[in-house]
Amino acid sequence: MSVNPFDLKTVLLAKHAQHVVLIHFPIALFTVAVAFDFLAQWAKSRTVAAAAYFNLLLAAGFTVPVVATGLAAWQWALEGQKLKGILLMHLVLGCISTVVIWVVFLIHLRARRNPERSLPTYRLSLEAIAVLLVVVTAHLGGFLSGVNGPG
Repeated sequence: MSVNPFDLKTVLLAKHAQHVVLIHFPIALFTVAVAFDFLAQWAKSRTVAAAAYFNLLLAAGFTVPVVATGLAAWQWALEGQKLKGILLMHLVLGCISTVVIWVVFLIHLRARRNPERSLPTYRLSLEAIAVLLVVVTAHLGGFLSGVNGPG
């Protein structure tokens, strides 16, 4: 049986397609935001810092539909069965990654709302740890989707 890649029903109702497509946005936006933040810190550039902030804003915002579609895929494709192994690790690390992305964004938001307050330097360590969490989470997701091995 052949599947039409342009069939709207196939695109919108695939059991996990939305999560697999949407996840690339917060991964890319957050990674670029962290790179911009490190560059802004090093170069003392307000323009690059603003780019980092807006990338963080979008990355945090995109985590909402990503988590929602991930949970929906679990309920729909796996009928809510108990998770174990790589899928459980992916879910846990995905939730932790989401929380840390939001914490980083809120640190930046707080400093932006209060111009007298500078960004804390510990944020750079937190951002580096968050990027590692995102990478490991994405790696596990790649195994689940079959990209990095049997899915």
